[in-house]
Amino acid sequence: MKSRITPEFRHAFGYLPEHIQERTREAYRQFKKDPTHPSLHFKKVNSALCIYSARISKNYRAVGLLRGDIVIWF
Repeated sequence: MKSRITPEFRHAFGYLPEHIQERTREAYRQFKKDPTHPSLHFKKVNSALCIYSARISKNYRAVGLLRGDIVIWF
């Protein structure tokens, strides 16, 4: 599965605390290696729109739209 990020994602990422930015980078690396890794809790959160989430930490998630084999994180 491929992964892309939007300009909005980059903008919001810049406002995250530094330790959450690092956790996000770690989660992204893990997603690239294995999107189904249990630590990510990658799951569909909206069936009609094919929206998925991945766990960054206990309180943070990344949200993306699945288009074909590409997740577009926003």
